[in-house]
Amino acid sequence: MSMTHRRTRTAMYRTVSAHPPKDSTGYGAGTHFLWRGRTSVDLPANVVEFHTRSGRRQAALMRRRNSVSEAGMATAEYAIATLAAVGFAGLLVFILRSDEVRGFLLTLIRTALALP
Repeated sequence: MSMTHRRTRTAMYRTVSAHPPKDSTGYGAGTHFLWRGRTSVDLPANVVEFHTRSGRRQAALMRRRNSVSEAGMATAEYAIATLAAVGFAGLLVFILRSDEVRGFLLTLIRTALALP
């Protein structure tokens, strides 16, 4: 099995080699490159590239995914906050209707109004 990995990219109906042509520097068959814009970085023979998307395209895809998921999360957060507010209001009504709390509040108000 050969350790020479060649990956091609298709752009606008033409195939572009991921490796530069052999030149005076001696780069050629058996040498692996990772292209970053106009420059290349040497890779060891046992490294395989898994990320084939360009940086801008990947960022645009992530923005699109995040914007869709954030819209749903905002709706879910509002629903949970509304349910919590309704539950808290029900608890307050239940507590304020009890005789002990009603007596405590009336005593507090009478004491506050009786101060000189």
